[in-house]
Amino acid sequence: MRFGIFYEHQLPRPWEEGDEYRLLQDALTQVEFADKIGIEYVGEVEHHFLEEYSHSSAPEVFLAAASQRTKDIRLGHGIIQTSPLYNHPARTAERVATLDLISGGRVEFGTGESATTGEMGGFNVDPALKREQWREGLEVAVRCMTEVPFSGVDGKWVQMPPRNVVPKPMQRPHPPLWVAASRRETIMLAAESGLGALTFAFVDPEEAVEWIDAHERRLARCVPIGETVNTDIACVSPMMVHNDEREAIRRGLEGGNFFGYSLAFYAVFGDQIPGVTNLWEDFQSKRREKGYDPDAAVDQQQSELGAKISQGETSALRGAVGTPDQLRSYLRRFEEAGVDQLIFIMQAGKNKHEDIMEALELFAREVQPEFKDRDEKQRAAKAARLEPLVEAALERKERKAPKIPDGYSVPAVAKEIFKQMGGDELLEQVATESALGGGGLRDKMPRERAPKD
Repeated sequence: MRFGIFYEHQLPRPWEEGDEYRLLQDALTQVEFADKIGIEYVGEVEHHFLEEYSHSSAPEVFLAAASQRTKDIRLGHGIIQTSPLYNHPARTAERVATLDLISGGRVEFGTGESATTGEMGGFNVDPALKREQWREGLEVAVRCMTEVPFSGVDGKWVQMPPRNVVPKPMQRPHPPLWVAASRRETIMLAAESGLGALTFAFVDPEEAVEWIDAHERRLARCVPIGETVNTDIACVSPMMVHNDEREAIRRGLEGGNFFGYSLAFYAVFGDQIPGVTNLWEDFQSKRREKGYDPDAAVDQQQSELGAKISQGETSALRGAVGTPDQLRSYLRRFEEAGVDQLIFIMQAGKNKHEDIMEALELFAREVQPEFKDRDEKQRAAKAARLEPLVEAALERKERKAPKIPDGYSVPAVAKEIFKQMGGDELLEQVATESALGGGGLRDKMPRERAPKD
């Protein structure tokens, strides 16, 4: 099993001048350190308008900066919102390919639909149509990355003529594809579509076993969206480790529970007034009734960690928050369940930068090595087991590229105008004069039809 760190760029109120700058700079420092100590993945989300929960609206910029401060860590778009109303698929393809090139082929291309009315309403996305928009945007983006040239599309949500979309990614045919999932249904969709599943449900390893078994069975009818099949499943968990359990709880549990609470606020029960709602205060006053009360763990000593913890009528997220011994035991259960990656949420709520750095160092020194020792063998065994399913899936791959019309070309902006004014003879005259330094195009064209700078 491999490990990663994940960023929403959370920034609870109150805000002071320079807070967003420090937030991003600290995160880059954490990623650089994670790379040096052997953490294998960093994931960065795309969200819009979700104050306090996620100040990460331009993940491609952050990941590009991280790429230049690191050497080995995989750079995960976790996720890009691929509905064309958020991101035109040609632009998605261009950004992913460029990041792949400047990072030396380290991109993981995660995708998603969004689940908040704040985002969907802001971009006029109809919740009833978001899945078909996600799929069409992803399918076209993959074609833009792999076709030379892209032969065009006349879809329901995307219309685009043939163009050669450049650059192409370093990883061929394209970086690994993922989809964000918080329900069993979406994990099954991932299997059917040949996508890795990035699960944001906080589940125990014993629950994950059922999802993983069902995921592998569903691969039998996979029709891949991409040109490859990604069979991996990644689970997300809060994490903070310290040699003293109570100190680990003090440093990390409130932040992890703010992450869960604020996610649920925007996706399930909240009512936000833009620029006004104080989510941190809302969390402090309502966390007990919503099941995100970190105080539930303060007086409990746990021999075995779990995704959640309860005390009387209160409950909270727990996850990988504890001592190195507790983490090793907890993570082995995920490994035995067949989880390929465990992605840690550390920058959450008001968790401190120095505590995150210290926890990363302790994790790398005392927890991670045994899992690295086993990972290569386990990964090879899974690949061999699933190889027949993957080969069969790729044979079922649907090709949706239309044929480019014979003689298709893209004329220069003024070419048709000059043809209409004086035919090919005038066009040739203008071209000759321009080449010789004459007035050329602008002097011959009527002012109202001349191209603007």
